[in-house]
Amino acid sequence: MAELVQLEERACPGGMKLGIITLDAPKSLHALNLDMIRAIDGALVRWQDDARIACVVLQSSTDKAFCAGGDVRSLRTAVLEQPGVVPNPQALAFFAEEYRLDYRIHTYAKPLLVWGGGIVMGGGLGLMAGARHRVVTETTRIAMPEIAIGLFPDVGGSWFLNRMPGRTGLFLGLTGAAMNAADALFVGLGDYFLRQEERATVLDALALAQWHDNDEANHQQLQRLLRSLSAPDATLPASEVRQHYDTIAALTQAPTLAEVAAAIAGYDGDAPWLQKAAHALGKGAPSSAALAWTMRQRTRHLSLAQVFQLELIVAVQCCAHPDFAEGVRALLIDKDGAPQWQPASLDTLRAAYLDEFFVAPWSTHPLADLA
Repeated sequence: MAELVQLEERACPGGMKLGIITLDAPKSLHALNLDMIRAIDGALVRWQDDARIACVVLQSSTDKAFCAGGDVRSLRTAVLEQPGVVPNPQALAFFAEEYRLDYRIHTYAKPLLVWGGGIVMGGGLGLMAGARHRVVTETTRIAMPEIAIGLFPDVGGSWFLNRMPGRTGLFLGLTGAAMNAADALFVGLGDYFLRQEERATVLDALALAQWHDNDEANHQQLQRLLRSLSAPDATLPASEVRQHYDTIAALTQAPTLAEVAAAIAGYDGDAPWLQKAAHALGKGAPSSAALAWTMRQRTRHLSLAQVFQLELIVAVQCCAHPDFAEGVRALLIDKDGAPQWQPASLDTLRAAYLDEFFVAPWSTHPLADLA
């Protein structure tokens, strides 16, 4: 619903304005539905063309979460209501418009600040990753946990995971391991560390700033302001990714997915974070692991637009294959934690089956106009 996204234009000195987009669906941890996507995108388009809007802020109405992902429950229902329809119309509309919004954020000319406090998962990270100014806080918990529901790290994950240090992006995509604020700064998903309680103070400071009629000057102004308000590094939590960087490199160094998955599953150290990651991969969908691995290889030299175009093909094909509906059922509907994956293991996953996910079910790509 449009009312799940609140829009505000706050007056600033000199006749300029601050545009504020607030996700306001606290019961679902601000999970995105199609109406919310359209409301956010519509505001960004209008404000990009409004010379009075100097800076845009994207946040949520609560401290618990920025955005916990997409509304996969509704997507599952839509898929089950039209079995065998490829692409499913609702899934196509959702993913196409979500990826278009994410691409817009990556390429947005005006300063766009995303306040990534609390839970930031899946589609929430799609909103955050491409912004030029990303705040993380002591409450930030970031993850791409698609392996648990028969999807793959999408919303540009094929782009930003490939650009993380070493093979950390591969590890995070395969395991869905959670990251904190220090991790986000280390892997390039965050730019500034501020205390969650400082959000209102930051918004007030932005509203009092002397903005310019030049986007680049405003980017620099926002950067200076956020750096001046940033919390000292001493208050950052320890980075799990940085701490275990060498172990991650060792676990993911093999040339095949089967070897890497076996190495991660066989981790016998005493680090709880790595133990949890290994468990998640072991319980996750083999098809999702294969897609994460294959997308890393196929997108390595693609442009951002090409990445989103390929992700759209794979996303709608995921909805046409059984693991997505089964994963959502096991995790969010019945909550039995016992998904019956098809295939049940990487050993039984055939190349021809994986190839099905990369077949475009249309003659003209819905995102062909991305440049």
